Amino acid sequence: MLRGKKIALYAISDDVLTPDETVLEQTRESLEAGVDIFQYRNKIKTDEEVKDICIALQNLCREYGVTFIIDDRPHLAQEIGADGLHIGKHDMPIAEARKIFPKGVIGVSCYASVRNAIEAEAEGADYVAFGSFFPSPTKPKSGIAPMSVIGRAKEAVKVPVCVIGGINAENVHELVKEKPDMISVVSGIYEGCITSNVKTFLKELEK
Repeated sequence: MLRGKKIALYAISDDVLTPDETVLEQTRESLEAGVDIFQYRNKIKTDEEVKDICIALQNLCREYGVTFIIDDRPHLAQEIGADGLHIGKHDMPIAEARKIFPKGVIGVSCYASVRNAIEAEAEGADYVAFGSFFPSPTKPKSGIAPMSVIGRAKEAVKVPVCVIGGINAENVHELVKEKPDMISVVSGIYEGCITSNVKTFLKELEK
């Protein structure tokens, strides 16, 4: 996961929009359409309950050459050999996560704090994420981060900078102008036609 000229489209699953019963089919459609990174996020079930679907998703992502990341489950990520793990800056020390999950990518949510990102990079994070930038239907209580944090973060850290939160086809152009390395989307991809949504995002990211 290195910084490049292309902004990566990073899809994240959701308990409601992509339930385990349909997430595999929905993910295949999103990967077929051109998603670059996929994260499985489930805040309800236990590791054992989601293990089989995560194995299936990891295999699917490998089929398409897409990075597969698991949210906040370091032991499961290590057990199934996931490509990556995502954690919140205050959820678990990065050093602890790295002991459990020594070889894969670790991404860290830094909210609206460049200081958090600097600390995360120093502690071994492979990418840092900021948000929300717009009101988010999947995280309604999330605070709004200023656009300026993207440029400040890119100057302060060498690892890729990811943006998330309320991003849709109508507002993504505002973020593209700030040149983040990754744009993460949940409802903007999974509400409505997945293929059409992904294609629309990809066109915007190429501008």
